[in-house]
Amino acid sequence: MATTKQRINISISKSTARALAHLAKRDQEPVATKAGALLEFALEIEEDRVLSEIADERLKNYRGPWLSHEEVWGQKKNTR
Repeated sequence: MATTKQRINISISKSTARALAHLAKRDQEPVATKAGALLEFALEIEEDRVLSEIADERLKNYRGPWLSHEEVWGQKKNTR
């Protein structure tokens, strides 16, 4: 059966292969599926890092007025 997923070949160390196999076995899924999930997670983390840098830069250079939560949303924050 054909797949719509992109296939790639990568070289990994023996220790990485052992760790990947262990995680796949623990989660009862194929090694390739676990590798794909971990790559997706790593890409999300990288995206978060880049967006955080952009936000930090914006905050550093922001000179305008600061608005409270109530001013923006018209309601008080839920404080537990």
